[in-house]
Amino acid sequence: MENSERINQSVTMRVLSENELDQVYEAALKVLDRTGFKMTHAGAVAMCKKAGCRVDGDRVRVSKEVVEQCLESAPKGFTVYDRLGNPALDIRGRNSYYGCSTGSPHTLDYETGDIRPTRYRDLEIGAILSDALPNIEWVMPFGTTQDTPGEASFLYDFEACVKNTTLPVMFLSENVRDSLFIHEMAAACVGGRQNLQEKPFLMAYPEPLTPLFYPEEVVNRAFLAADWGLPQCPGTSQLMGATSPVTLAGGIVLWLSEALMSVVVLQIYKPGSRVFLSGNFGMFDMATSVSTVGAPEVSMCLTAQAQMGRRLGLPTWGLAGASDAMALDGQAAGESMFGIMAQGLAGLNLIHDVGYLGAGMICSPEMLVMGDEFCGMTRHFLRGIKVDADTLATEVIDKVGPGGNFIAEPHTFKHFRRETWFPTIMDRSYLQNWLNKGKPTINDRIKAKIEKILTTHKPVPLGDHELEELGRIRQEGEKAIKKQ
Repeated sequence: MENSERINQSVTMRVLSENELDQVYEAALKVLDRTGFKMTHAGAVAMCKKAGCRVDGDRVRVSKEVVEQCLESAPKGFTVYDRLGNPALDIRGRNSYYGCSTGSPHTLDYETGDIRPTRYRDLEIGAILSDALPNIEWVMPFGTTQDTPGEASFLYDFEACVKNTTLPVMFLSENVRDSLFIHEMAAACVGGRQNLQEKPFLMAYPEPLTPLFYPEEVVNRAFLAADWGLPQCPGTSQLMGATSPVTLAGGIVLWLSEALMSVVVLQIYKPGSRVFLSGNFGMFDMATSVSTVGAPEVSMCLTAQAQMGRRLGLPTWGLAGASDAMALDGQAAGESMFGIMAQGLAGLNLIHDVGYLGAGMICSPEMLVMGDEFCGMTRHFLRGIKVDADTLATEVIDKVGPGGNFIAEPHTFKHFRRETWFPTIMDRSYLQNWLNKGKPTINDRIKAKIEKILTTHKPVPLGDHELEELGRIRQEGEKAIKKQ
Protein backbone atom coordinates (compact mmCIF):
# COMPACT_ATOMS: atom_id res chain seq x y z
CA MET A 1 0.00 0.00 0.00
CA GLU A 2 1.42 3.41 -1.04
CA ASN A 3 1.33 6.35 1.36
CA SER A 4 0.18 9.37 -0.66
CA GLU A 5 2.22 11.74 1.50
CA ARG A 6 5.48 10.05 0.48
CA ILE A 7 5.03 9.18 -3.20
CA ASN A 8 7.85 11.55 -4.18
CA GLN A 9 10.08 10.26 -1.35
CA SER A 10 10.74 13.84 -0.25
CA VAL A 11 10.22 15.54 3.10
CA THR A 12 7.97 18.62 2.89
CA MET A 13 6.25 21.24 5.03
CA ARG A 14 3.26 23.56 4.78
CA VAL A 15 1.78 26.21 7.08
CA LEU A 16 -1.58 26.89 5.39
CA SER A 17 -4.41 24.53 4.50
CA GLU A 18 -6.04 24.66 1.08
CA ASN A 19 -8.96 26.56 2.58
CA GLU A 20 -6.60 29.09 4.16
CA LEU A 21 -4.81 29.56 0.83
CA ASP A 22 -8.21 30.32 -0.71
CA GLN A 23 -8.89 32.91 1.99
CA VAL A 24 -5.51 34.60 1.52
CA TYR A 25 -5.92 34.72 -2.26
CA GLU A 26 -9.42 36.19 -2.06
CA ALA A 27 -8.28 38.75 0.51
CA ALA A 28 -5.41 39.85 -1.76
CA LEU A 29 -7.82 40.22 -4.69
CA LYS A 30 -10.03 42.34 -2.43
CA VAL A 31 -7.08 44.61 -1.59
CA LEU A 32 -6.22 45.07 -5.28
CA ASP A 33 -9.85 45.76 -6.22
CA ARG A 34 -10.78 48.02 -3.29
CA THR A 35 -7.54 49.67 -2.10
CA GLY A 36 -5.42 49.38 -5.22
CA PHE A 37 -1.91 50.61 -5.88
CA LYS A 38 -0.24 53.98 -6.12
CA MET A 39 1.74 54.21 -9.37
CA THR A 40 3.67 57.29 -10.49
CA HIS A 41 4.61 56.03 -13.98
CA ALA A 42 2.12 57.79 -16.28
CA GLY A 43 2.64 55.36 -19.13
CA ALA A 44 2.06 52.36 -16.90
CA VAL A 45 -1.08 53.93 -15.44
CA ALA A 46 -2.48 54.53 -18.95
CA MET A 47 -1.53 50.99 -19.95
CA CYS A 48 -3.35 49.54 -16.93
CA LYS A 49 -6.44 51.63 -17.66
CA LYS A 50 -6.55 50.38 -21.25
CA ALA A 51 -6.31 46.80 -19.95
CA GLY A 52 -9.43 47.27 -17.82
CA CYS A 53 -8.09 48.55 -14.49
CA ARG A 54 -9.90 51.39 -12.74
CA VAL A 55 -7.77 54.51 -12.51
CA ASP A 56 -8.17 57.57 -10.29
CA GLY A 57 -5.15 59.84 -10.69
CA ASP A 58 -2.15 57.75 -9.69
CA ARG A 59 -4.29 55.12 -7.92
CA VAL A 60 -4.79 51.93 -9.91
CA ARG A 61 -7.37 49.31 -8.87
CA VAL A 62 -7.37 45.86 -10.43
CA SER A 63 -10.28 43.46 -10.77
CA LYS A 64 -10.09 39.71 -10.25
CA GLU A 65 -10.67 39.20 -13.98
CA VAL A 66 -7.62 41.27 -14.94
CA VAL A 67 -5.45 39.54 -12.33
CA GLU A 68 -6.39 36.09 -13.55
CA GLN A 69 -5.92 37.01 -17.22
CA CYS A 70 -2.38 38.12 -16.35
CA LEU A 71 -1.72 34.96 -14.33
CA GLU A 72 -2.63 32.97 -17.44
CA SER A 73 0.06 34.65 -19.55
CA ALA A 74 2.84 34.49 -16.92
CA PRO A 75 5.29 31.60 -17.56
CA LYS A 76 4.83 28.70 -15.14
CA GLY A 77 8.56 28.28 -14.68
CA PHE A 78 11.68 28.79 -16.78
CA THR A 79 15.37 27.94 -17.08
CA VAL A 80 18.21 30.19 -15.97
CA TYR A 81 21.66 29.51 -17.42
CA ASP A 82 25.19 30.02 -16.21
CA ARG A 83 27.70 32.37 -17.83
CA LEU A 84 28.97 29.53 -20.03
CA GLY A 85 25.52 28.89 -21.51
CA ASN A 86 24.74 25.71 -19.57
CA PRO A 87 21.30 25.17 -17.98
CA ALA A 88 21.80 25.92 -14.28
CA LEU A 89 18.46 26.54 -12.53
CA ASP A 90 15.17 24.83 -13.37
CA ILE A 91 12.82 27.35 -11.79
CA ARG A 92 9.59 25.43 -11.25
CA GLY A 93 7.77 23.19 -8.77
CA ARG A 94 9.67 22.43 -5.57
CA ASN A 95 13.16 22.84 -7.07
CA SER A 96 15.20 24.82 -4.53
CA TYR A 97 18.51 26.62 -5.10
CA TYR A 98 20.49 28.48 -2.43
CA GLY A 99 22.35 31.72 -3.16
CA CYS A 100 24.65 34.08 -1.25
CA SER A 101 23.83 37.27 0.65
CA THR A 102 24.11 40.72 -0.89
CA GLY A 103 23.95 44.48 -0.55
CA SER A 104 25.57 44.87 2.87
CA PRO A 105 27.67 47.99 3.51
CA HIS A 106 29.75 46.06 6.07
CA THR A 107 31.84 42.89 5.95
CA LEU A 108 33.05 40.65 8.76
CA ASP A 109 36.72 40.25 7.86
CA TYR A 110 37.49 36.53 8.13
CA GLU A 111 41.20 37.22 8.73
CA THR A 112 41.01 39.89 11.44
CA GLY A 113 37.52 39.40 12.88
CA ASP A 114 36.82 43.12 12.40
CA ILE A 115 33.53 44.48 11.04
CA ARG A 116 34.50 47.12 8.48
CA PRO A 117 33.18 48.81 5.30
CA THR A 118 32.79 46.45 2.35
CA ARG A 119 35.53 46.56 -0.27
CA TYR A 120 35.70 45.53 -3.92
CA ARG A 121 37.91 42.60 -2.90
CA ASP A 122 35.19 41.33 -0.54
CA LEU A 123 32.82 40.92 -3.48
CA GLU A 124 35.51 39.04 -5.39
CA ILE A 125 35.99 36.74 -2.39
CA GLY A 126 32.25 36.14 -2.10
CA ALA A 127 32.01 35.23 -5.79
CA ILE A 128 35.03 32.89 -5.67
CA LEU A 129 33.72 31.10 -2.59
CA SER A 130 30.24 30.77 -4.10
CA ASP A 131 31.75 29.40 -7.30
CA ALA A 132 33.60 26.72 -5.32
CA LEU A 133 30.99 25.78 -2.71
CA PRO A 134 28.87 22.84 -3.91
CA ASN A 135 25.52 23.94 -2.47
CA ILE A 136 25.60 27.60 -3.56
CA GLU A 137 24.12 27.54 -7.06
CA TRP A 138 23.52 31.19 -7.91
CA VAL A 139 24.81 34.51 -6.62
CA MET A 140 24.13 38.14 -5.89
CA PRO A 141 27.02 40.61 -5.45
CA PHE A 142 28.37 39.83 -1.98
CA GLY A 143 27.82 43.28 -0.46
CA THR A 144 27.89 46.85 -1.73
CA THR A 145 31.35 48.32 -2.28
CA GLN A 146 32.27 51.33 -0.14
CA ASP A 147 35.68 51.88 -1.79
CA THR A 148 34.38 52.61 -5.32
CA PRO A 149 32.75 55.76 -6.72
CA GLY A 150 29.41 55.90 -4.93
CA GLU A 151 27.36 56.89 -7.96
CA ALA A 152 28.59 53.86 -9.90
CA SER A 153 29.03 51.34 -7.07
CA PHE A 154 26.45 48.92 -8.49
CA LEU A 155 28.44 48.67 -11.72
CA TYR A 156 31.59 47.81 -9.77
CA ASP A 157 29.61 45.34 -7.65
CA PHE A 158 28.42 43.46 -10.73
CA GLU A 159 31.89 43.54 -12.31
CA ALA A 160 33.54 42.05 -9.21
CA CYS A 161 30.93 39.32 -9.12
CA VAL A 162 30.75 38.27 -12.78
CA LYS A 163 34.53 38.15 -13.21
CA ASN A 164 34.87 35.57 -10.44
CA THR A 165 32.07 33.07 -10.97
CA THR A 166 30.17 31.40 -13.79
CA LEU A 167 27.03 31.00 -11.64
CA PRO A 168 23.76 32.78 -12.53
CA VAL A 169 23.66 36.32 -11.14
CA MET A 170 20.80 38.36 -9.73
CA PHE A 171 21.95 41.97 -9.66
CA LEU A 172 21.04 45.04 -7.65
CA SER A 173 20.72 48.56 -9.05
CA GLU A 174 19.50 51.98 -7.99
CA ASN A 175 17.90 53.19 -11.21
CA VAL A 176 17.24 52.37 -14.84
CA ARG A 177 20.57 53.81 -15.99
CA ASP A 178 22.48 51.47 -13.64
CA SER A 179 20.36 48.60 -14.86
CA LEU A 180 20.96 49.34 -18.54
CA PHE A 181 24.74 49.40 -18.14
CA ILE A 182 24.67 46.18 -16.10
CA HIS A 183 22.57 44.54 -18.82
CA GLU A 184 25.14 45.63 -21.39
CA MET A 185 28.01 44.38 -19.22
CA ALA A 186 26.31 41.00 -18.91
CA ALA A 187 25.70 40.85 -22.67
CA ALA A 188 29.38 41.57 -23.28
CA CYS A 189 30.26 38.51 -21.17
CA VAL A 190 28.28 36.14 -23.42
CA GLY A 191 28.77 37.52 -26.90
CA GLY A 192 25.94 40.00 -27.18
CA ARG A 193 22.36 40.84 -26.25
CA GLN A 194 20.77 38.07 -28.32
CA ASN A 195 22.80 35.39 -26.54
CA LEU A 196 21.86 36.88 -23.18
CA GLN A 197 18.16 36.83 -24.12
CA GLU A 198 18.27 33.26 -25.41
CA LYS A 199 20.22 31.90 -22.43
CA PRO A 200 19.91 34.44 -19.61
CA PHE A 201 22.35 34.10 -16.74
CA LEU A 202 21.28 37.52 -15.44
CA MET A 203 18.19 38.16 -13.30
CA ALA A 204 16.79 41.56 -12.30
CA TYR A 205 15.58 42.69 -8.88
CA PRO A 206 13.24 45.72 -9.14
CA GLU A 207 11.80 46.65 -5.75
CA PRO A 208 8.29 48.14 -5.42
CA LEU A 209 7.73 49.77 -2.05
CA THR A 210 5.59 48.40 0.75
CA PRO A 211 2.80 49.22 1.23
CA LEU A 212 1.29 49.24 -2.27
CA PHE A 213 3.52 51.74 -4.10
CA TYR A 214 5.11 51.37 -7.53
CA PRO A 215 7.46 54.36 -8.12
CA GLU A 216 8.22 55.43 -11.68
CA GLU A 217 11.87 54.38 -11.44
CA VAL A 218 10.95 50.86 -10.34
CA VAL A 219 8.49 50.49 -13.22
CA ASN A 220 11.18 51.62 -15.66
CA ARG A 221 13.62 49.02 -14.33
CA ALA A 222 10.98 46.28 -14.56
CA PHE A 223 10.08 47.27 -18.13
CA LEU A 224 13.76 47.34 -19.12
CA ALA A 225 14.29 43.80 -17.82
CA ALA A 226 11.16 42.67 -19.69
CA ASP A 227 12.44 44.26 -22.92
CA TRP A 228 15.68 42.32 -22.54
CA GLY A 229 13.82 39.09 -21.81
CA LEU A 230 15.38 38.68 -18.37
CA PRO A 231 13.74 36.86 -15.45
CA GLN A 232 12.91 39.29 -12.69
CA CYS A 233 12.13 39.08 -9.01
CA PRO A 234 10.07 42.06 -7.76
CA GLY A 235 11.25 42.20 -4.17
CA THR A 236 8.80 44.08 -1.99
CA SER A 237 9.76 43.88 1.70
CA GLN A 238 7.19 43.41 4.43
CA LEU A 239 8.37 44.88 7.72
CA MET A 240 5.62 43.32 9.78
CA GLY A 241 4.37 45.62 12.48
CA ALA A 242 5.75 48.71 10.73
CA THR A 243 5.14 48.89 6.95
CA SER A 244 2.93 45.79 7.00
CA PRO A 245 0.29 44.34 9.33
CA VAL A 246 1.79 42.67 12.40
CA THR A 247 -0.40 39.60 11.99
CA LEU A 248 1.25 36.96 9.83
CA ALA A 249 -1.93 36.43 7.81
CA GLY A 250 -2.24 40.17 7.17
CA GLY A 251 1.38 40.46 6.12
CA ILE A 252 0.95 37.56 3.71
CA VAL A 253 -2.14 39.19 2.22
CA LEU A 254 -0.31 42.49 1.68
CA TRP A 255 2.67 40.65 0.17
CA LEU A 256 0.45 38.69 -2.22
CA SER A 257 -1.37 41.87 -3.27
CA GLU A 258 1.96 43.47 -4.16
CA ALA A 259 3.31 40.34 -5.85
CA LEU A 260 0.18 39.97 -7.96
CA MET A 261 0.37 43.66 -8.92
CA SER A 262 3.89 43.08 -10.21
CA VAL A 263 2.65 40.16 -12.30
CA VAL A 264 -0.20 42.30 -13.64
CA VAL A 265 1.99 45.25 -14.62
CA LEU A 266 4.54 43.07 -16.40
CA GLN A 267 2.03 40.88 -18.19
CA ILE A 268 0.07 43.89 -19.43
CA TYR A 269 3.30 45.47 -20.64
CA LYS A 270 4.75 42.34 -22.24
CA PRO A 271 2.75 39.10 -21.97
CA GLY A 272 5.00 36.14 -21.24
CA SER A 273 7.53 38.13 -19.19
CA ARG A 274 9.35 35.84 -16.77
CA VAL A 275 8.49 36.94 -13.24
CA PHE A 276 8.63 35.49 -9.73
CA LEU A 277 5.78 35.61 -7.24
CA SER A 278 8.23 37.12 -4.82
CA GLY A 279 8.75 39.29 -1.79
CA ASN A 280 10.63 39.49 1.50
CA PHE A 281 9.42 39.29 5.09
CA GLY A 282 11.00 40.76 8.20
CA MET A 283 9.58 41.08 11.70
CA PHE A 284 9.84 44.56 13.23
CA ASP A 285 11.28 43.92 16.67
CA MET A 286 9.32 46.22 18.97
CA ALA A 287 12.14 46.17 21.54
CA THR A 288 15.03 47.10 19.22
CA SER A 289 13.38 48.55 16.06
CA VAL A 290 15.42 46.07 14.01
CA SER A 291 14.03 44.17 11.02
CA THR A 292 14.97 40.62 11.91
CA VAL A 293 16.13 38.11 9.30
CA GLY A 294 16.55 35.15 11.63
CA ALA A 295 13.07 35.11 13.20
CA PRO A 296 10.95 31.96 12.76
CA GLU A 297 8.06 34.10 11.51
CA VAL A 298 10.13 34.91 8.39
CA SER A 299 10.25 31.26 7.38
CA MET A 300 6.58 30.76 8.23
CA CYS A 301 5.54 33.56 5.88
CA LEU A 302 7.93 32.41 3.16
CA THR A 303 6.51 28.90 3.42
CA ALA A 304 3.12 30.43 2.70
CA GLN A 305 4.71 32.15 -0.31
CA ALA A 306 5.97 28.79 -1.56
CA GLN A 307 2.54 27.24 -1.19
CA MET A 308 0.85 30.14 -3.01
CA GLY A 309 3.45 30.08 -5.76
CA ARG A 310 2.82 26.40 -6.46
CA ARG A 311 -0.93 27.00 -6.36
CA LEU A 312 -0.61 29.72 -9.01
CA GLY A 313 2.20 27.98 -10.90
CA LEU A 314 4.73 30.78 -10.40
CA PRO A 315 8.34 30.68 -9.10
CA THR A 316 9.06 31.84 -5.57
CA TRP A 317 11.77 33.52 -3.51
CA GLY A 318 13.17 32.89 -0.03
CA LEU A 319 15.65 34.24 2.53
CA ALA A 320 17.71 31.78 4.57
CA GLY A 321 21.19 31.12 5.93
CA ALA A 322 21.04 34.53 7.60
CA SER A 323 21.21 35.73 11.20
CA ASP A 324 20.69 38.80 13.34
CA ALA A 325 23.87 37.95 15.27
CA MET A 326 26.95 40.16 14.87
CA ALA A 327 29.47 37.30 15.03
CA LEU A 328 29.86 33.74 13.85
CA ASP A 329 28.51 32.20 17.04
CA GLY A 330 25.83 29.82 18.28
CA GLN A 331 23.03 32.26 17.44
CA ALA A 332 24.34 32.63 13.90
CA ALA A 333 24.53 28.87 13.41
CA GLY A 334 21.09 28.23 14.89
CA GLU A 335 19.30 30.91 12.85
CA SER A 336 21.16 29.98 9.68
CA MET A 337 20.31 26.29 9.93
CA PHE A 338 16.70 26.96 10.92
CA GLY A 339 16.01 29.10 7.85
CA ILE A 340 17.86 26.80 5.45
CA MET A 341 16.00 23.72 6.67
CA ALA A 342 12.57 25.36 6.96
CA GLN A 343 12.66 26.91 3.50
CA GLY A 344 14.08 23.79 1.92
CA LEU A 345 11.14 21.91 3.43
CA ALA A 346 8.82 24.59 2.05
CA GLY A 347 10.17 24.14 -1.48
CA LEU A 348 10.92 27.78 -2.30
CA ASN A 349 12.74 28.13 -5.62
CA LEU A 350 15.46 30.78 -5.19
CA ILE A 351 16.60 31.12 -1.58
CA HIS A 352 19.03 34.00 -1.10
CA ASP A 353 21.13 35.54 1.65
CA VAL A 354 23.27 32.62 2.83
CA GLY A 355 26.05 34.59 4.53
CA TYR A 356 24.18 37.45 6.24
CA LEU A 357 24.91 38.64 9.76
CA GLY A 358 23.71 41.73 11.63
CA ALA A 359 20.12 41.61 10.31
CA GLY A 360 21.39 41.91 6.76
CA MET A 361 23.90 44.71 7.34
CA ILE A 362 26.99 42.47 7.32
CA CYS A 363 28.20 39.94 4.75
CA SER A 364 30.48 37.24 6.13
CA PRO A 365 32.59 34.76 4.12
CA GLU A 366 32.64 32.51 7.20
CA MET A 367 28.85 32.59 7.45
CA LEU A 368 28.63 31.71 3.75
CA VAL A 369 30.89 28.67 4.15
CA MET A 370 29.03 27.50 7.25
CA GLY A 371 25.70 27.99 5.47
CA ASP A 372 26.89 25.91 2.53
CA GLU A 373 27.46 23.02 4.95
CA PHE A 374 23.93 23.41 6.32
CA CYS A 375 22.52 23.51 2.79
CA GLY A 376 24.25 20.22 2.03
CA MET A 377 22.85 18.62 5.19
CA THR A 378 19.38 19.92 4.33
CA ARG A 379 19.51 18.64 0.75
CA HIS A 380 20.44 15.20 2.05
CA PHE A 381 17.56 15.27 4.53
CA LEU A 382 15.04 16.42 1.92
CA ARG A 383 15.83 13.43 -0.29
CA GLY A 384 13.98 11.28 2.21
CA ILE A 385 14.38 7.52 2.48
CA LYS A 386 14.42 5.32 -0.60
CA VAL A 387 12.47 2.12 0.01
CA ASP A 388 12.77 -0.79 -2.46
CA ALA A 389 13.76 -4.44 -2.43
CA ASP A 390 17.47 -3.59 -2.41
CA THR A 391 17.40 -0.89 0.28
CA LEU A 392 15.18 -3.00 2.57
CA ALA A 393 18.27 -5.24 2.72
CA THR A 394 16.57 -8.48 3.79
CA GLU A 395 19.03 -10.59 1.76
CA VAL A 396 22.15 -9.08 3.33
CA ILE A 397 20.56 -9.21 6.80
CA ASP A 398 19.96 -12.92 6.27
CA LYS A 399 23.51 -13.43 4.96
CA VAL A 400 25.19 -11.68 7.91
CA GLY A 401 22.86 -13.21 10.48
CA PRO A 402 22.95 -12.88 14.27
CA GLY A 403 26.19 -11.55 15.74
CA GLY A 404 27.77 -10.55 12.40
CA ASN A 405 28.60 -7.11 10.91
CA PHE A 406 27.99 -5.38 7.63
CA ILE A 407 31.27 -3.49 7.12
CA ALA A 408 32.76 -5.77 4.47
CA GLU A 409 29.53 -6.54 2.62
CA PRO A 410 29.24 -5.46 -1.06
CA HIS A 411 25.77 -4.08 -0.20
CA THR A 412 27.41 -1.62 2.21
CA PHE A 413 29.97 -0.51 -0.35
CA LYS A 414 27.26 -0.10 -2.97
CA HIS A 415 25.05 2.17 -0.88
CA PHE A 416 27.07 4.01 1.77
CA ARG A 417 27.97 7.05 -0.36
CA ARG A 418 24.35 7.78 -1.20
CA GLU A 419 22.86 6.91 2.18
CA THR A 420 25.39 8.84 4.28
CA TRP A 421 25.99 12.59 4.40
CA PHE A 422 29.63 13.54 4.95
CA PRO A 423 30.43 16.94 6.53
CA THR A 424 33.37 19.09 5.50
CA ILE A 425 33.66 21.48 8.45
CA MET A 426 31.78 19.70 11.24
CA ASP A 427 33.92 17.50 13.46
CA ARG A 428 33.31 13.76 13.92
CA SER A 429 36.75 12.77 15.16
CA TYR A 430 37.68 10.90 18.35
CA LEU A 431 38.31 13.02 21.44
CA GLN A 432 42.03 12.25 21.53
CA ASN A 433 42.45 13.10 17.84
CA TRP A 434 40.73 16.44 18.45
CA LEU A 435 42.96 17.16 21.44
CA ASN A 436 46.07 16.21 19.47
CA LYS A 437 45.12 18.67 16.74
CA GLY A 438 44.95 21.54 19.26
CA LYS A 439 41.18 21.50 19.93
CA PRO A 440 40.14 23.28 16.70
CA THR A 441 36.65 24.82 16.64
CA ILE A 442 34.30 24.95 13.70
CA ASN A 443 35.41 28.59 13.25
CA ASP A 444 38.99 27.37 12.79
CA ARG A 445 37.91 24.82 10.19
CA ILE A 446 35.80 27.38 8.34
CA LYS A 447 38.73 29.79 8.13
CA ALA A 448 41.00 27.01 6.86
CA LYS A 449 38.44 26.09 4.19
CA ILE A 450 38.19 29.72 3.05
CA GLU A 451 41.95 29.99 2.76
CA LYS A 452 42.15 26.71 0.83
CA ILE A 453 39.46 27.78 -1.65
CA LEU A 454 41.02 31.19 -2.23
CA THR A 455 44.41 29.55 -2.77
CA THR A 456 43.38 26.68 -5.03
CA HIS A 457 40.05 27.44 -6.71
CA LYS A 458 40.24 29.17 -10.08
CA PRO A 459 36.86 30.16 -11.54
CA VAL A 460 36.54 29.92 -15.33
CA PRO A 461 37.77 33.37 -16.40
CA LEU A 462 36.29 35.71 -18.94
CA GLY A 463 38.27 36.02 -22.15
CA ASP A 464 40.49 39.01 -22.81
CA HIS A 465 37.97 40.56 -25.21
CA GLU A 466 35.10 40.10 -22.74
CA LEU A 467 37.16 41.59 -19.91
CA GLU A 468 38.05 44.58 -22.06
CA GLU A 469 34.40 45.15 -23.00
CA LEU A 470 33.27 44.71 -19.40
CA GLY A 471 35.71 47.37 -18.22
CA ARG A 472 34.88 49.69 -21.10
CA ILE A 473 31.13 49.58 -20.44
CA ARG A 474 31.65 50.04 -16.70
CA GLN A 475 33.81 53.11 -17.33
CA GLU A 476 31.29 54.49 -19.83
CA GLY A 477 28.51 53.95 -17.33
CA GLU A 478 30.46 55.61 -14.55
CA LYS A 479 31.02 58.72 -16.68
CA ALA A 480 27.36 58.86 -17.74
CA ILE A 481 26.10 58.47 -14.18
CA LYS A 482 28.40 61.21 -12.86
CA LYS A 483 26.98 63.63 -15.45
CA GLN A 484 23.46 63.26 -14.08
